[in-house]
Amino acid sequence: MHLSLNIKFIIAYLIFGLCAFFCISTVTSRLLLDHTVEEKASSFYQEGLYLADQYVATYPGDMEDQRSLSGIQPYLSSLDVYLNAEIWLISRDGSLVLSSADDEIPAESLEIPDFNSVLPGGKYYTTGDFFGMFDQETLSVLVPVTHNYHVRGYIAVHTPMSSVIQEKEGYLLAFYITLILLMLLTFIFAAAGWFIVYLPLRRLRRAAGEYAAGNFDYPIAMDRDDELGILSNTMDFMAQALKDADEDQRKMISNISHDFRSPLTSIKGYIEAMLDGTIPPEMQEKYLNIVLRETERLTKLTSGLLELNAMNPKQNRLDKTRFDINTVIKNTAASFEGTCTSRRIAFNLLFADPQSYVFADMGKIQQVLYNLIDNAIKFSHPDSVITVETTPRFGKIFVSVRDTGIGIPKDSLKKIWERFYKTDLSRGKDKRGTGLGLSIVKEIIQMHGENINVISTEGVGTEFVFSLSEAEEETDR
Repeated sequence: MHLSLNIKFIIAYLIFGLCAFFCISTVTSRLLLDHTVEEKASSFYQEGLYLADQYVATYPGDMEDQRSLSGIQPYLSSLDVYLNAEIWLISRDGSLVLSSADDEIPAESLEIPDFNSVLPGGKYYTTGDFFGMFDQETLSVLVPVTHNYHVRGYIAVHTPMSSVIQEKEGYLLAFYITLILLMLLTFIFAAAGWFIVYLPLRRLRRAAGEYAAGNFDYPIAMDRDDELGILSNTMDFMAQALKDADEDQRKMISNISHDFRSPLTSIKGYIEAMLDGTIPPEMQEKYLNIVLRETERLTKLTSGLLELNAMNPKQNRLDKTRFDINTVIKNTAASFEGTCTSRRIAFNLLFADPQSYVFADMGKIQQVLYNLIDNAIKFSHPDSVITVETTPRFGKIFVSVRDTGIGIPKDSLKKIWERFYKTDLSRGKDKRGTGLGLSIVKEIIQMHGENINVISTEGVGTEFVFSLSEAEEETDR
């Protein structure tokens, strides 16, 4: 049977209370009784010694002397009341000569059967019926009365064990009260812990279950500055990140489906039209070229997806070398000569130094430049200029690709790095784009441990700037 944590705590709390009560009522009670008997016997013994000294000093004769008995009788009666104990005078042969309980001196002594001055265990006190003289358990203390190294008799002090037990119960009551107070304090601390720790933990556990089930909108924020507050804020952040990742995944799947469906629909439609004769043979070459372009678009989209999937910063290794970034820019710009000529777009290459050496993966930086220049060409007007500039600063080479095209809307600037994201302007102008180019660019720059930024104004143009580590000069060996 499954029990919640609070039920288990209550059961453990009750078991602890019962065990503590049992220990006090058994072990502690026994120890207290022994201690009380010891203390009471020691007190009686001290009084007995004092009484013996006084008796010897006053009546140096035999203990059976009636004169000595009449003189000590009032004192014994007073001491009886003070000690709440019965005091006997016992002769050497074991006869009871005088008792503080008697109102008058007895005519003759009462013999104590089997009397022995050596008590059981060799102690000065014993518990029991004192040689059959009492019908209830009694604490008895035996003190010898000596004079000139001779025993003249004995003084015995008796008190019922019931009075000793009653005294012990008074001490034990203090333990019970202390236990109740401790249990109450423990309960208060436990209740405080239940509200301060257990309830928030249960809320965190419930939130974790909701997040595992996909409900990332479950509220969990706690207004506290301790570790639980930090944990709740962290879980809130995690939930938001998971929600964003889930939304990005849905959006990515939707974009992939959309970008694959359009060319596949076109390809299927044109091929079916050619097969059923809707498109005459003399026009098939035109539509085959369209099919070829759509196929190339699918190939480019698939390659981009595979490339992004392979770009894991923890696994992908860069082949860094020292090379001239200016030369790479010239070669990359030259590869767009045909496209730029047909659209009357010119390049303006501005280099602060004739040569700017960087330490990076040349192949991947070529891909970055290709994507940025290709992007600039797509959104530039005819008869415009694309400027590519390199500037050394603070041990870095900053590369800028700037166009004077349609620009990027302000609300889209933060989203252009997302996979498959296309602005509304680009969807109208660039039907064949995959929406992966800038994602690949950012992945590559971040793999190099560098940064890339964008500045854009609608109707004015866009500028992308990224940094690379400047390579150290080679020394002749």
